[in-house]
Amino acid sequence: MANIIPAVLADTYDDVEEKLSLCAGHVALVHIDVMDATLTRLATWPYNGLSEEWERVKREEAGFPYWEEFNFEAHLMVKDPAAIAEDWIRAGAERLIVHYESFGNDDACSEALLKLATHFGEGNEHLKIEIGLAVNLSTPVSAILPHVLECDFIQLMAIDEIGSQGQMFQEGAFNKMRELKAVYPETIIAIDGGVNMENAEKLVEAGVERLVVGSAIFKAENPFEALEDLILEVE
Repeated sequence: MANIIPAVLADTYDDVEEKLSLCAGHVALVHIDVMDATLTRLATWPYNGLSEEWERVKREEAGFPYWEEFNFEAHLMVKDPAAIAEDWIRAGAERLIVHYESFGNDDACSEALLKLATHFGEGNEHLKIEIGLAVNLSTPVSAILPHVLECDFIQLMAIDEIGSQGQMFQEGAFNKMRELKAVYPETIIAIDGGVNMENAEKLVEAGVERLVVGSAIFKAENPFEALEDLILEVE
């Protein structure tokens, strides 16, 4: 069975809280989009200057919104993910997703993944955070093949521009899934961008284990119903 993971892209703490409230009781894990405007056009909370609540969360003086309801994964679309990784783990993230495009070359990517795994992942017997490697649609699978065994899962982006919800799913993502599974059939694949009721079942049939969904839930007329329909679609 595949998992539907709601993707929260938010401008403010209140926005995070509101969107998470729509998912409460429906899923066990949510996806938080984290952007600092280096890999993306815009920055999200808390890297857009509205970080008062985030400072309290980092200091563990307050809990992340709905921390008792969900686990969450942090999708770090930032220039230096290692610099903020610990902050998000302190906030409660059980998965960290970093971008291949954050690193200047393969050696830097391998070094960063090793560092994350050593400090927070399987190399740390107390934490064992999952480390995922995301890759943009325009980046060929051949670029990330050397790093598949250095992380816990691969997240393939299926839209032309990361950091913006509501874009159309690009069919070329299916070829990337098949190419990756042909070499590493046991690799867990997450797909992010443009996932909806029209393509969810087809994605699961192609071998995707995790479907990250944003606008199909949060821009729906009835987000509760949209989320439940997606969950039923992939069961």
